[in-house]
Amino acid sequence: MQFTAKQIADLLQGSVEGDADATVTKLSKIEEGGTGSLSFLANPAYAQYVYNTTASVVIIGKDFELSGPVRTTLVRVADAQGAFAKVLGMYNTIKLDKRGVSPQAAIAESATIDEGCYVGALAFIGDNVILGKNVKIYPHCYVGDNVTIGDATTLFAGVKVYSDCVIGKNCIIHSGTVLGSDGFRFAVGPDAGQKIPQIGNVVLEDDVEIGANCAIDRATLGSTILRKGVKFDNLIHIAHNVEVGENTYYAAGGVVAGSTKIGKNCMFSGQVGIIGHLKIADGTIIAAQSGISKNTKAGESYMGSPAWEASKYRKSYIHFRNLEKIVERIDKLEEK
Repeated sequence: MQFTAKQIADLLQGSVEGDADATVTKLSKIEEGGTGSLSFLANPAYAQYVYNTTASVVIIGKDFELSGPVRTTLVRVADAQGAFAKVLGMYNTIKLDKRGVSPQAAIAESATIDEGCYVGALAFIGDNVILGKNVKIYPHCYVGDNVTIGDATTLFAGVKVYSDCVIGKNCIIHSGTVLGSDGFRFAVGPDAGQKIPQIGNVVLEDDVEIGANCAIDRATLGSTILRKGVKFDNLIHIAHNVEVGENTYYAAGGVVAGSTKIGKNCMFSGQVGIIGHLKIADGTIIAAQSGISKNTKAGESYMGSPAWEASKYRKSYIHFRNLEKIVERIDKLEEK
């Protein structure tokens, strides 16, 4: 990647202060800089660095007032952070623009691979798999029989997709994640320990992103479903027949037990656990390390384990912290 300050300004609809021909080939933090690097200033706490940074070009807000001379070339824009994010996106697109099928990939004759796809070395593509346009399958991925993957979806190295799963458009699945492994179901009673076959699948709708080393179990019957726009962090386990609603965000270390239905626009912090067969209402917010054991109310916040309404939890926790003093007072009263 090589751009001049003027090209960057034109891309971001900004203006140049300094050398319009200054060239950048890499990105950096403003405090680190370096010749040939592009950086940005959005947080006032880092304003000091703009005066001595060695970055060749710095993206800066149009309303930022300098208090001294700078050595770098400035590109002034309406929103410095948003503009730099746009540059990062463009850089990532260029970096990850891989195409072609490696001769070391194993691809079934019945598979359908559309134009612009990338299949890396030692990837396996099973029978009747359908890859849409511009799908990227990185090395060491496994895509089982009858899987369908929509346009512009990326499977990074080492992703495993079991048979019959369906993945939508513009999805990103990071390394080590497994889609479609068996749900955890075994008979109880006289036939205890006998495995109950899991013959459903996993369905990811469009624009879903799943972090590294997640496990999304296939349904016993039907589908385990992640709706459009769901975003998962790393190390999340979703059990059989769970449904996660649109645009729900889940931070790292979460576990959802079987058949729970999660609404749309929910936000779960790290290490949240949810037991099975619950209904998590739209807009639910759950604090880190909470354990959810009952249905939630729409738009309500929860914390604790077992979790309850966050406002009530905080009030009760104040009393809990004073519990020793309260017990001492009660003991004294009883002695009297």
